[in-house]
Amino acid sequence: MTARTLTYLDALAQFPEARIHTAHGVTGYRKAGAAHLRTLPVVLLHGIGSGAASWVRQLDALGAHRRVFAWDTPGYGVSTPVASAQPHAADYAQALAAWLDALDIPRCVLVGHSLGAIIAGSFAARMQGRVAGLLLISPAAGYGAASKEEREKKRDARLAMLAELGAQGLARERSANMLSPDADDAARDWVRWNMARIVPAGYAQATHLLANADLAADVARYEGRVAVAVGAHDAITPPVACERIAQAARVSLQVMPHAGHAGYVETPGAYTALIESFCTSADRP
Repeated sequence: MTARTLTYLDALAQFPEARIHTAHGVTGYRKAGAAHLRTLPVVLLHGIGSGAASWVRQLDALGAHRRVFAWDTPGYGVSTPVASAQPHAADYAQALAAWLDALDIPRCVLVGHSLGAIIAGSFAARMQGRVAGLLLISPAAGYGAASKEEREKKRDARLAMLAELGAQGLARERSANMLSPDADDAARDWVRWNMARIVPAGYAQATHLLANADLAADVARYEGRVAVAVGAHDAITPPVACERIAQAARVSLQVMPHAGHAGYVETPGAYTALIESFCTSADRP
């Protein structure tokens, strides 16, 4: 029986949490695929209200053809937080490099969702030779190019919401915004389950990252293969916002039908096909 015929939580048992010590600290992650596979590994980076477990359908499907790694961002799960209370994207990119070094992955395809796209873009801009391709899914642009007042307004509103609601409250009040009206109950439950497990201190650091980041500037510096995709019904990073990132990357925006912000959860087959197609193109020199 494959993960596609199991519930999300039952499927996750096939991909237990692993932990590894790196130059940054401890990183928690989940993995699939065998070391003998000759295709490039793909690394999946989650968004601000999620975790490595959210990629369970992609771990199952992509693992048949290549090694797949999904991390818990610093400050999430058991992963050691970054040192700064008000970090920048480069802080997370350094932690990502340390994790990949510990896993002996010199080069990979990077897939970043939402806030994970900010980290992926920063890493790719700074360590271009290590990235065979950069796929950004519903990318959060960050507010680094905005005025100081706008950055602080966005940051403080999110921090206040975290303080008021906590992880469980965020999951209860905010998880529905991650999906399109077409999402089924299983997808809604899975997004809520992942969001309820955020670590508040790590989420707060990620909020500062979001306020400080400028993804468009980073992707404009990256000279390798890039693709940008967004759900047609994404209410968090809507297509009009993602178009700016695609323009900075000099590519056409791909709009995924019947999908919201967490499209890879609610329409996993379509997003897995998107990722696999991009990885296959990156496999070729």
